[in-house]
This record gives sequence, C-alpha cells and structure tokens, in this order.
Amino acid sequence: MDSYKYGELLKTLHSKCQNIAKIIKIDSLKEELEHITKEESEPNFWSDNKRVAEFGKQKSRINRILSIYQNALDSINDAKELYELALSEEDSDMLNSLFNDASTLESSIKKIEIEVMLSGENDSANAIVTIQPGAGGTESQDWGSMLYRMYLRWCERMGFKVELLDYQDGEEAGIKGVAFIIKGENAYGYAKVESGVHRLVRISPFDANAKRHTSFTSVQVSPEVDDDIDIIIEEKDIRIDTYRSSGAGGQHVNKTESAIRITHFPTGIVVQCQNDRSQHKKKATALKMLKSKLDDLELKKQSNTNDDKGDIAWGHQIRSYVLAPYQQVKDLRSNIAYSNVDAI
Repeated sequence: MDSYKYGELLKTLHSKCQNIAKIIKIDSLKEELEHITKEESEPNFWSDNKRVAEFGKQKSRINRILSIYQNALDSINDAKELYELALSEEDSDMLNSLFNDASTLESSIKKIEIEVMLSGENDSANAIVTIQPGAGGTESQDWGSMLYRMYLRWCERMGFKVELLDYQDGEEAGIKGVAFIIKGENAYGYAKVESGVHRLVRISPFDANAKRHTSFTSVQVSPEVDDDIDIIIEEKDIRIDTYRSSGAGGQHVNKTESAIRITHFPTGIVVQCQNDRSQHKKKATALKMLKSKLDDLELKKQSNTNDDKGDIAWGHQIRSYVLAPYQQVKDLRSNIAYSNVDAI
C-alpha cells in the first residue's frame, strides 16, 4: 500500500462512517438513551420487573451500538491526523505503521456495518437450532450429522457457546434429529439465515455400487425468548409425552433417562428435550423451545416473511452442496456459488 491508496481508504471509510450514522440515527439513539436513564430515576421504575428487563435490554443494545460506532469513528479520525502528520514530516516509519494497521481500520467499520445489519428485534438473542433429516434413511441422517458438525465448528470459530437440548442417534449412522442453543452476541442474527432445507449431492459411502445420492435435511432457527414473554399456551392445545432418550451419554442415559416431547396441535410444532436429569427442567426447557418457535412464527406472519419450507425435499431447498460429479456450494436465494468447497 502507498500513500495515495491509504488516503483513498481513509476517505472511503470516513464516508461509510457518515452513512452508517444516518442509518442508525445516532442522535435518536442518544435521545432514547437519555429517556431510559430518566425513566430509571423514577421511584416506581424498579418495582416493575418486566419493564426493568425490557428497558435494560434496550439500554444494552443502544450502548453497544454507540460504543462500536464511536470506537470506529475515533480510530478513523486518529489515523487521519497521524497520516497528515506523517506526510508533513515525511516520516516513513509512521506511514509504514499506518499502512500495516489499515486492515484493523477496515475491520472496525465492518463491525459496525454488521451491527447495522443485525438490528432486528431478536437478532441479539441466542438461537435455538433444530436439525431434522428428511426421507432417505441412513443417507439423510448422515447428512444431518454433517450439518450439525459444521455448525459446531462455526460456533467455535465465532466464539459462541453451544448447549445441547436433544440428540437422537441414527439407525446405522448420523442422527435422527438434534436441537441445541447457540449462545453469544447476535447469535440469532447470524444463524437465522440458515433456516430452510439443505440439499446434498454426493457419491454415497453407504452404497456398495458407489452411486450418486441426493439427501435433504431441514434446519430451523428461532430466537430464544425471555421467560416472561407474553405467550399463553393452553393445556388443551398441547400433548406432553415421555420417551426413552437416545444419544450421547452411553447406556446409563438410554436406560435411566426419559426425554420430553411436546406437540402443539394448532401449529403442528413438535419440540423435544433430553438435556437434563430433572424431568421438571426438561419440561420447562421444552416449553421455552415451543414459545420461541411460536414467537418466531408470529413475527414472520406479521412481516409476511414466513419461510416455512414445507416438505423436506426437492424444490424447497435454500442451499445445495454438490460434491459429485462436480463440486459446488450454491445459495439459491442469492445465487452465490463457490466451487472450492474445501475452503468454505
């Protein structure tokens, strides 16, 4: 990088910062923060736990956005001052140092851009992910297991924590289903785009004739809701079943633990949980999963973006992973495709 390119980079980043300020409405956020602070000073404010939680969540979100934006703006302004000083004094060492830090400057702007994109109502929440293989037996169940491992590695790279809620082993290989919570900042905002049917085309390792097989697996992502969310579930609308656990934990789990399954009749939603020894806790977790799915369903209805993919089969997929006869991963919503699948 030379002086001209660095100067142009500073102009571009400063322009992006100004555009971001207009989008996130810095002045409005500051006014909202002042309003929250004023409300908190009211004597009766802290007696309403629901209101305290709601305002606390808003305050945390606003402070996070303002902090990220201010840090990015300060970094750009500092770099601009040092750049002009280095040019006037012909200080090559300072210029080289600024050139080396250019990527850090760009990442600070990228961080606030991501924050703007992930500004939905539930984007900052944890994500509840359910993976359900489609028809196809062992082949689809193995594909479900591959997706599960893929998401676990992604969570590790992102610094997210994962809490397993339900795990059902496949008949020969893979899984019949799995549910887990991704915990971390903006976890749902990042993970929500994975909702839909994922299609795999490959030479089957389970076929003695080495034929090409197509498998489908459904991924559902919903935000983890607060315990005090206003969603009423009537007893007549649900059925609660217990069944033998099947999954990680060995014979002790399979012999002594019972899992919880809740079926919601009006929507057809089914949730399962086997992550705890306490039946009471498993039931509470399953009900929380159900509330999360109902809340997500209602939000999609209100915004007319219900992405229910229907059957877990051809014609409903959001992404295709083709490993044979050629290699390509293609997102069918954006039409972006990658041929170097090992690098993804």
